[in-house]
Amino acid sequence: MGTIENYKRWLESPKVSNADKEALKNMSQEQIDDAFFKDVEFGTAGMRGILGPGTNRLNEFTVKKATVGFAKYLLEKYPNVKENGVVISHDNRHMSREFTLLSAKILSEFGIKAYIFDSLRPTPELSFAVRYMKADGGIMITASHNPKEHNGYKVYDETGCQLVPEKIARLVEIIGELPNELEVEYVPVNNPAKIITLDKDVDDEYVKLCESIVINNDLDKKGFKIVFTPNHGTSYVNAMRVYKDLGYEVYPVLKQCDPDPDFSGTLSPNPEDQRSYIEPIKLAKELEAQLVVMTDPDGDRCGLAFRDRNGEYQTLTGNQSASMLIDYIFSERQKRGELHKNGVMYNTVVTSALGEKIASHYGVKTEQFLTGFKFIGNRIDHYEKLGSGPFFEFGYEESYGCLIAPFARDKDGIQAILMYSEMALYHYRHGKTLDMVWEELGERFGYHEDVNFSIMFEGSKGASQMKELMGGLRNNPFITVEGHKVIKVSDYLRSVTTDGKKEEAIDLPKSDVIKLYFDDGSTIAVRPSGTEAKVKFYIGVVEKSLELAKARPAKLYAELKKILGI
Repeated sequence: MGTIENYKRWLESPKVSNADKEALKNMSQEQIDDAFFKDVEFGTAGMRGILGPGTNRLNEFTVKKATVGFAKYLLEKYPNVKENGVVISHDNRHMSREFTLLSAKILSEFGIKAYIFDSLRPTPELSFAVRYMKADGGIMITASHNPKEHNGYKVYDETGCQLVPEKIARLVEIIGELPNELEVEYVPVNNPAKIITLDKDVDDEYVKLCESIVINNDLDKKGFKIVFTPNHGTSYVNAMRVYKDLGYEVYPVLKQCDPDPDFSGTLSPNPEDQRSYIEPIKLAKELEAQLVVMTDPDGDRCGLAFRDRNGEYQTLTGNQSASMLIDYIFSERQKRGELHKNGVMYNTVVTSALGEKIASHYGVKTEQFLTGFKFIGNRIDHYEKLGSGPFFEFGYEESYGCLIAPFARDKDGIQAILMYSEMALYHYRHGKTLDMVWEELGERFGYHEDVNFSIMFEGSKGASQMKELMGGLRNNPFITVEGHKVIKVSDYLRSVTTDGKKEEAIDLPKSDVIKLYFDDGSTIAVRPSGTEAKVKFYIGVVEKSLELAKARPAKLYAELKKILGI
């Protein structure tokens, strides 16, 4: 069914509210096209989209269809799911609570017990709660760090991990077999299952485990000031509780602490957006705070800024902050004999090479996966069940997500801000600011600069433009950029790495990612986002000086755009 047919179907349906019909009538042709040219679908982080009427939108009908599909999937896969149940949580966004209650009601009417929280909770706590309650699945209603117009729907398995492709394939198949979103129906069971509100024991145990990851809790915290913001999201209560319990001097950005779905106190809730640091750094300057930490709205990502040796405030990329944290954690564990002899660190194919170099220095091997923390969570479970290792030491993505202890199986912003605070405090007590620590890493391992760029492609035309861009690069990857030739290409959709003469298979799920390796050691990875209508460019360089490294990525990106005709 085409865009216009879908649009008319919604306008004529008695199930669509008058308010939604009025909104439909006021849409421009471009808005109609974007709202109806396809069905909203699962990507690297579940189902995510703009709120509102339409097939390509998040609304009660598309959420209902997804939940009916998930219920059928669970009943097919888990013989005891009715009793074991499903845990549901949500963030601060518009319709998040409504979608949570709708999902719980549907599961209940399929005979599946549903656990919900009394209010919003972060994504990592949802992951933990699935494991704590020994449930067979989980649902997280969130659009993570996306703009306020968005919401989303993520699904988890019994391990507390988001569904990996081989698991989600069956769910997508089941959803695809259902009628369209307006016609999905089911017959409720005679005795609906209970919808149970979780008590504070889940919060208490989660916080207790977060606090247990500290290494040097006896460090003097007096005078070390931390500014924290949850960006109006889910992490405020847990973060402040952890900091208070452990004796940190923390100052919240009060105008960003309430769970406001309009994010009225910030220009952006995304730690990757420099605008999100404006208010926290303003407060940090007033207090002369040493550190700024933030979580994104669903509490799985962490952003970082710090006061440098000159008294100015700098932000760090996810690659930079994680590299410093890896070095701190592994060196401290090594001092105590707590690093596994058969330890492993996980990251992704678009992550900086620096982390792997640091891990190797401490005798920890690295395994890389496609973008999406579910692959890391799934691998943790795989080795845990084997029981013979390799043993988890650390997991992270370049997009500000990391996991220190695997009691959750998703990236965890509370764990992250806690350990970043300890790391910064440790160096502060040893007379070092984080810019000094970063320069020392460069001296030891080479000066790495990894920068992400992105280009937005909106609507149905945008989708075809992204396909054209990726297709053009895939068909002609051996290019020369800034005088440097591509010597190797990893094509994760074709599952091969080639130097133009011989090919090696890539043992990862297929994904629309291309990574180019140049003769000077630099790399460029290109992938369409799984959650937004944009293509991302991950550019990594290694140079002999900090100045050369900082200047290089932008030059590579500008040259690449010219070559691609963007």
